[in-house]
Amino acid sequence: MSTPESTSGRGNLARTLVVSVAVVAVLLLGAAVGLLIKIPNSEPSYPAADSVDVGFCQDMSSHHLQAVQMANIARDKSTDPAVKGLAFDIASTQLEQTGRMKGWLMLWSQPEQSNTGEHMKWMAGSTGHAHSTGPSEGSAVTLMPGMATSTELAKLRSLTGKDLDVYFLQLMLRHHLGGAPMAEYARQHAGQHVVQTLADNMIKSQGHEVDVMKTMLTERGAQPL
Repeated sequence: MSTPESTSGRGNLARTLVVSVAVVAVLLLGAAVGLLIKIPNSEPSYPAADSVDVGFCQDMSSHHLQAVQMANIARDKSTDPAVKGLAFDIASTQLEQTGRMKGWLMLWSQPEQSNTGEHMKWMAGSTGHAHSTGPSEGSAVTLMPGMATSTELAKLRSLTGKDLDVYFLQLMLRHHLGGAPMAEYARQHAGQHVVQTLADNMIKSQGHEVDVMKTMLTERGAQPL
């Protein structure tokens, strides 16, 4: 038989449990309400159209796509296993990186290319870095450093054998070296950590490829452009 004291004890315990559950429920409700209140102000801050992040992703995407184009030519036409392997690696890596940059631009509600058609304005003091294809190309078209002209691309397509291999290595080496300052500037000045990390990866991987291409040119009795 339960005593008045034990009955009272059980009653106190039950009340304590009810109060504890109620407190937890109130805390959870308060946390949920707090989150709901903060939602309108919790939208991520995306980089502006004139930021280093946006400019780098726009320009480097275009720069990369030309590298992919040249690498695909060499991969399809070369008979040298070393050249074909290098071309495949470059095309695969730079296509994947381009996809990331274009994905970020979409997320940031920015166009894939600058609306002004100007390159490298996001780099302080970048005036003069881009170059023109010149009168022989028809109307002058501004290119970023290291990029091949339409005449050079046509020449690459026309070559075969060792001439193709050497010219591809020369164009791609110049292409890598031309894009390096863009990646270095983004690594130091981009506001988004993912952009800084990607730029750092580009510098490291392409730095290795530069050394490989210099060695491959020497082995084939050729020099950089």
